[in-house]
Amino acid sequence: MTRLITEVAEAAALLRAGELVAFPTETVYGLGADARDGRAVAAVFAAKGRPQFNPLICHFARAEGAFDEEVVADERARELARRFWPGPLTLVLPRRPGCRVDLLAGAGLDTLAVRVPAHPLALDLLRLVDRPVAAPSANRSGGVSPTTAAHVLEGLSGRIAAVLDGGPCAVGVESTVLDLSAGGAVLLRPGGVPVEAIEAAIGPVGRPIPLTAGEATRSLRSPGMLLSHYAPSLPVRLDAQVVTAEEALLAFGPHPLPGAGALWNLSPAGDTQEAAARLFAGLHWLDAEGRRLGLKRIAAMAVPETGLGAAINDRLARAAAPR
Repeated sequence: MTRLITEVAEAAALLRAGELVAFPTETVYGLGADARDGRAVAAVFAAKGRPQFNPLICHFARAEGAFDEEVVADERARELARRFWPGPLTLVLPRRPGCRVDLLAGAGLDTLAVRVPAHPLALDLLRLVDRPVAAPSANRSGGVSPTTAAHVLEGLSGRIAAVLDGGPCAVGVESTVLDLSAGGAVLLRPGGVPVEAIEAAIGPVGRPIPLTAGEATRSLRSPGMLLSHYAPSLPVRLDAQVVTAEEALLAFGPHPLPGAGALWNLSPAGDTQEAAARLFAGLHWLDAEGRRLGLKRIAAMAVPETGLGAAINDRLARAAAPR
């Protein structure tokens, strides 16, 4: 039976004992495991039904915990850490010789994805655990990411030991993932830190070549790169300009399309930051309400690419991808 808990010390003790604990970050709830415990890391993949070629992000209380012990950081990485950590930025860096993070956490690659989250409960937890915590989103693989403890329990109750309840997540979309492991800087996943802010710090950032279906079944460089991901059970239709009574509408802006069978407006004010914070909660609600009402799909209005719009559109494109 999965317990809902509020004491950080209890969550830390469970993680140190090899149990799985979901916990809040500023982005989404993460499913935590001791990253140096191979059995605990394997349990994360089993609980989520996650492909083992899909690496996990390792969370640290301080940048030094990652840079001094687990990964090789160049001056670009240290500058980004100074500017954006704690915060919603993940860096993919070469593993150090003697890195103690279990190889399965990095999908057997010679790199590791690391970050320092900006949530007081998460930081308290990481300090008490005093070791890296591998933590993908706390949901079944491919499903909508959780931004509340209730979302976690909907998908993982009975599969993990506990959920540390820290209320709703503030950012609402996952971290930006930047690969610095091969000399250049490549954006692997847009997220909570806009790429424009990263480029202002370290210069131009490249974009990856889109994966083919075959490539998406081999070891990925980053979490969140699967072609179909973040998906509700109802199919998603993008760039809706009209909507029918058989559809639930994911709206954006002050003028939602009329005629939908159910409505969730990401931001009536047209604010991409507010929209990002409400995205996964909206997909959860529309999926449940749409199924209750017998609706056929979720129609999503267009969101501009400015600000966090790129991250929102990335998640919606993956939610709408063929399954």
